[in-house]
Parts: sequence; structure tokens; C-alpha cells
Amino acid sequence: MAITFDSALGIHEHALQARVKRAEVLANNLANADTPGYKARDLDFRAMMQKAQDSMTGLGMTTTQSGHMDTSSAGSDGELLYRTPHQPSIDGNTVDAQAEQSRFMRNAMDYQASFQFLSSKFSGLTKALKGE
Repeated sequence: MAITFDSALGIHEHALQARVKRAEVLANNLANADTPGYKARDLDFRAMMQKAQDSMTGLGMTTTQSGHMDTSSAGSDGELLYRTPHQPSIDGNTVDAQAEQSRFMRNAMDYQASFQFLSSKFSGLTKALKGE
């Protein structure tokens, strides 16, 4: 039985990639906090992970004919979604700088956790190959 990276690393590789994409989007929101008319964007991390999980297990729904409905949720492919503001500004900007900083820091901590999981997986594989 051969070991593949997908089976050995699990969902952690996909989580790390999704966290990187989300960090870019949140950093872009913070950079445009004072831009009139800028609309805050975000990714649906849960939908991205669900799609990755479905693709790993082979249980995801697929369309086999042109008449089939698209069952994938919005944002599952890393599609940018607009965030609904709690209190939009007068100039039309929907970025709440404090909330974005909080989201960015939470995403950074989650990235570190995913990286630690991935690192421990590689450590375990290395030990297994060495016979330890």
C-alpha cells in the first residue's frame, strides 16, 4: 500500500492554503480602510474546507449533465464574498478596521495552528521512514 501526500497530510494542507488566501483578502481590506466606496471582502473558510473534504473522500456532488443544478455553495472555490457592514460609513466604505484587524489576527493564529499540525505530520512521517 502506497502512502500519498493527500492521505498522509489530510486536510491540513488545504487549510494552510485557504488561510493564506484569506490573509491576503483581509490585508487588502485593511489597506483600503480609508478608500471611499471600497467594499470589504472575505472568503468562506468553512465552505472551502467542506469542498476540500468532499474532494478527498470522493463524496462531493458533481454535475454530469448540463441540466443539473450547481449545488456548491458560494465562496467554496475561494470566491470572494462581500461582507455586510454593521454600520457603513457615509463615503460607502464598508471596512471596519478594528474588526478586520481582529479577523486578520485570528486568521494568523489559525494559520500557525494549521502549520503546526502539518509540521507534526511531516515529523511523524520522517520518524516512520527512519524506523524510530
